[in-house]
Amino acid sequence: MLDKKLLAILACPLCKGPLYYDQAAAELLCYGDSLAYPIRDDIPVMLDNQARTLTLEEKENRKQ
Repeated sequence: MLDKKLLAILACPLCKGPLYYDQAAAELLCYGDSLAYPIRDDIPVMLDNQARTLTLEEKENRKQ
């Protein structure tokens, strides 16, 4: 699990928007850019070329 203080200061490197922690998937989600940044060995990998694109289903599930 990532430190809450670290999560509070992290932002998307592209849009500078908020990131949402998905503990089950070990990812930080940016809904603004539709990207999921991986967390490897408790270290967020904040590189856009390492991020995956969120599916339409993942974006819709957030709205619920």
